[in-house]
Amino acid sequence: MPNAEKNITRCLVVDDEPMARDVLRRYIEKVSTLQLAGECSNAIDALVFLQNNGIDLIFLDIRMPELLGTEFVQSLQSPPKIIFTTAFKEYALDGFELDAVDYLLKPVRFDRFLRAVSKAFPQKKDELTSDVIKVVSEKKINSGFIYLKSDRKMIKVMLDDILYIESARDYLKVYTEDGTIITRQTISSIEAMLSDNEFIRIHRSFIVSIKKIKSFTHEIVEVGEMELPVGKFYLSNFLKLQRS
Repeated sequence: MPNAEKNITRCLVVDDEPMARDVLRRYIEKVSTLQLAGECSNAIDALVFLQNNGIDLIFLDIRMPELLGTEFVQSLQSPPKIIFTTAFKEYALDGFELDAVDYLLKPVRFDRFLRAVSKAFPQKKDELTSDVIKVVSEKKINSGFIYLKSDRKMIKVMLDDILYIESARDYLKVYTEDGTIITRQTISSIEAMLSDNEFIRIHRSFIVSIKKIKSFTHEIVEVGEMELPVGKFYLSNFLKLQRS
């Protein structure tokens, strides 16, 4: 059961992809009633963690090395509430057969994340609605520009000037009308700073400005003089946006 004293839900994130854990970590931090109790990169470590920690909700990847997320749940005598997160639609049925609360398909969007948490704890709907309003308000306040650290300086970058963003491991290359800015952070962290109405993730390594898209196919997006690849796990969401 969630921590009744403070009305806080203790969460565990289990995923072998650092980028996926980073996204869920940031989402959890945005919700006042959720608390990140721990992160594990595999199910074996998660088993050990649960032996020593009380957890109310697990965000669990399915396809992991050594032990699948579904096998992990089957090994638990009294599992907490489970929300599966995976890039593979074919695992959805397996997840629901294990009485999972919900099934999130990667890349996980914040609004879909909140819907899943609401299903897990419907009594917290009012608090979650408040958190959504707060996040949307913050995005509107900061919608004109962001600051990026580069060469030991904080550089003001106007969002209207950004063409696209490329991930290069621990660094980002932000391509603008005036040049390129290199900053040390993850693509998931900058994605959280950008409005969904202005920018879209098209690949694990690329975010593009929607208004700067010149043309696109199912395989590539043309921005400026560049043709950027569309990742297969991002295609459906990208095409849905273009139809709206």
